[in-house]
Amino acid sequence: MISDQVKSGKERAPHRSLLFATGMKRADMKKPFIGICNSYESFVPGHCHLNKVGEYLKKCVEEAGGVAMVFNTIAVCDGIAMGHSGMKYSLPSRELIADSVETVARAHCFDALLCVPNCDKIVPGMLLGALRVNIPAIFASGGPMAPGRNPLTGADSDLNSVFEGVGAENAGRISAKDLQKIEETSCPGCGSCSGMFTANSMNCLYEALGLALPGNGTILATDPRRADHYRASARRIVAMAKKGGPLPRDLVTKESLDNALTLDMAMGGSTNTVLHTLAIAREAGVDFSLERMNELSARTPYICKLAPSGSYHVSDLDRAGGIMAILKRLPKELLHLDAMTVSGKTLGAQVRSARIKDSDVIRTIPCAYSRDGGLAVLWGNLAERGAVVKKGGVAPSMMKFTGKAICFDSQEDACKGILGGRVKPGHVVVIRYEGPKGGPGMQEMLAPTSYIIGAGLGESVALITDGRFSGATHGACVGHVSPEAAEGGLIGLLEDGDEITIDIPARSISAALSRKEIAARAKKAKPWTPRIRGGWLERYARFVGNASTGASLKF
Repeated sequence: MISDQVKSGKERAPHRSLLFATGMKRADMKKPFIGICNSYESFVPGHCHLNKVGEYLKKCVEEAGGVAMVFNTIAVCDGIAMGHSGMKYSLPSRELIADSVETVARAHCFDALLCVPNCDKIVPGMLLGALRVNIPAIFASGGPMAPGRNPLTGADSDLNSVFEGVGAENAGRISAKDLQKIEETSCPGCGSCSGMFTANSMNCLYEALGLALPGNGTILATDPRRADHYRASARRIVAMAKKGGPLPRDLVTKESLDNALTLDMAMGGSTNTVLHTLAIAREAGVDFSLERMNELSARTPYICKLAPSGSYHVSDLDRAGGIMAILKRLPKELLHLDAMTVSGKTLGAQVRSARIKDSDVIRTIPCAYSRDGGLAVLWGNLAERGAVVKKGGVAPSMMKFTGKAICFDSQEDACKGILGGRVKPGHVVVIRYEGPKGGPGMQEMLAPTSYIIGAGLGESVALITDGRFSGATHGACVGHVSPEAAEGGLIGLLEDGDEITIDIPARSISAALSRKEIAARAKKAKPWTPRIRGGWLERYARFVGNASTGASLKF
């Protein structure tokens, strides 16, 4: 066992002495050391219950014959960080989490990892770290939040309902008292936000990727079945530690990434899954590109539409059979069913045992929402290295749109402009200098996109940005525009009134500018200067890579 490096032999007597100080016994020195990587924080709703989850998993690991070594990572709540400078730290936190997992696992010679993430950057961050140390690892998330209830309509609601409520109140469509009622009822308890937003998208993708047991992405945080899921995960990770595998790099392959992205296209997950999957592939040494994602989208029917694109929530998907039921519905030729998973079974074996319980939530292929997937990558002179759109959340009338640019050099200025009434029907809102380098940190744009929807402009205004979006975003919103403005991308040269065309079926995005005009503007443009000096964000801006490769740090 790897842990023998800190517990076996006379030279390790000092190490054992320190371990005994924590309550371990000599008999424990013969057991595998299981690192339980917990992301508990008392103030983040997706994580506020994970202290109890960690205690339960520790008990389960010890009952299964392992020694539980519990440690924590940070967790940023994107919803709380949204709309102010705190959001600049969200994506960079992925790298800090990966570094912390690598550091603790290597320094203490764990035999395996049981990862307990929940919210957006924690899920991929832990996997990046697990891929680096490449010891057996299982992901057991904290589970999704139940949807709330909109007191005005009686329909299910979620965090996005509150953001859109701000836009509706500002436009005079609801009262301040109505907004207060919505904010008090939309997030009813612990768990990752209840729609198919980024956290839930990633936790679901890990089932198809083979890194989590079935149910990881859909069983509610408050559902008693979560305890069964945790117990099974704990038992399995101890068994994997004793056997020595499978290892993360055995499981994250081109085939399993195809499986995960095929699922993503079938359920129209968050655009952030594109960013994180590219980073994961890079860490695993797998050649995976935006072009491959478009290939998968072109062949995968969109059969499960959840909030924010539809009215169903993750709890409805769980009731309908979960992730394995979506995969069971898809044509077999779209999946690599012989891919191995942490369960010790192939993905195909897990899919065969699934049951589809609701064909409204998980549609049949003839009744698919579209013949292609819920995400798309666009190309053109505005995005020579690609841009991403959640096409499943775009109204049919906006699938092809030409409008006049109205430009903002930050998310904050855009929010002021939208709430101040500057944005009108026919506009393409341009938010730039918010990419990985320019932001820095590639802020999410849930606030401006929600204000547009809340103001009733969702079918007359588009938005493009070199930043990114929350999984809760929907509408004609194109993000990850690359190269970003800080790299000299065309998005930084746009002027108010420029004509922009977004053609999602054709996978294109372009500005009606000649090469001569673009060259003239580039010649006059002032060099980009970093917004932030000092601290972690300056270092991040200096070393972060392009969004088209996952916004990973350069070596």
